[in-house]
Amino acid sequence: MDSLITAAARALAVGDPLGALNRVALRDDAPALALRGIAMAQLGDLVRARALLRSAARAFGPHEAVARARCVVAEAEIALALRELAWPARRLVAARAVLQAHGDPVNAAHAGYLEIRRCLLLGRLGEAEGLLGGLRPALLPAALQAFHALALAGIAMRRLDIRAAHSALADAAQAAGAAGIAALAAEVGQAAQALHAPAAVLLEREPAGPQAQKLLSLDEAGTLLASGALVVDACRHAVRAGAVAVSLAGRPVLFALARALGEAWPGDVSREALVAQVFRARQADDSYRARLRVEIGRLRRLLRPLAEVHATPLGFVLAPRQARVAVLARPVEGAPGVLCGPVLALLSDGEAWASSALALALGASQRSVQRTLEALERDALAQPVGRGRARRWVARPAPGFTTTLLLPAVLPAG
Repeated sequence: MDSLITAAARALAVGDPLGALNRVALRDDAPALALRGIAMAQLGDLVRARALLRSAARAFGPHEAVARARCVVAEAEIALALRELAWPARRLVAARAVLQAHGDPVNAAHAGYLEIRRCLLLGRLGEAEGLLGGLRPALLPAALQAFHALALAGIAMRRLDIRAAHSALADAAQAAGAAGIAALAAEVGQAAQALHAPAAVLLEREPAGPQAQKLLSLDEAGTLLASGALVVDACRHAVRAGAVAVSLAGRPVLFALARALGEAWPGDVSREALVAQVFRARQADDSYRARLRVEIGRLRRLLRPLAEVHATPLGFVLAPRQARVAVLARPVEGAPGVLCGPVLALLSDGEAWASSALALALGASQRSVQRTLEALERDALAQPVGRGRARRWVARPAPGFTTTLLLPAVLPAG
């Protein structure tokens, strides 16, 4: 490897893409093409970067397996940045095996962290933890140690383990400072801000008092959920009390009933109000009253480990086994639907998402995601970019809000 290639590689390693391009911009040999592609990726021109990396992979000879594997890893990182989650992950796994077999543990570990980031986007926290367990960050450069800590923080934040998230982010900040890469330090700082930005709205009614609203940070929301109070979680469509959670994500009518009862607690809600709020009916006739009794019975069975639902002369009241009831609402209430929150949460990372990638990340049909995006567009919460197959979606979130509570994650069994 000549001196210009070596100098360009060192410039890229410290986050100086312009310095790298100054050395290899006019060269068309395979190593120069690869370095130019990585530099363009760091500058944000991802489409051009991918084309350069593919050209470099073709230009490397049949005996340069390590170089081609590195190009595959770089292309996988670009696909992740473009939110092309359907990119064939088996290519990344094969490239990682080649790098490990040929004595390049640093790039092999980098490939592993790309796999972990993809798992986090898809909500596969257990798979991400398993991959993290196979890596030894103490033997890696500071930049990869920061990636390791960020992955741990991402898992902890999705599981609302705030103490573990704080510890991991502190380790990430220390490693990013040691690496001396400004973009990495900024990424760590952005992740840390998510712990302190408003994440949800607490709706709680004191006895004989009006309903109060309070913005909660992710830290405060985690404290509330761990307090043992009965929480009707409108961010993830579940009812929780301590470590027990009952998911109602696939039962919108039952969740609407639970939220209405939770917002009225300790008072009751009339049958007429429940019919109007849940079934969108103008008048509570006998058929709607019968349907309400059926749905209340279903809700009563599901919530039995956490609370009772009692009938009153006026309607129904929620009777928790714990001392208090609180409703945790989304920071931005817009278009209805179970998918609206998770879609907004994924869009809030600032990247442009295809509807197919959103469907893959949420485990939903692409048509359902498209209908949700259209509803969010009507409410000015999302906007499309491009046309046809190139169309991508970006969010227009309220400034200062974090949406970690809306991200897909596995809830504990009730």
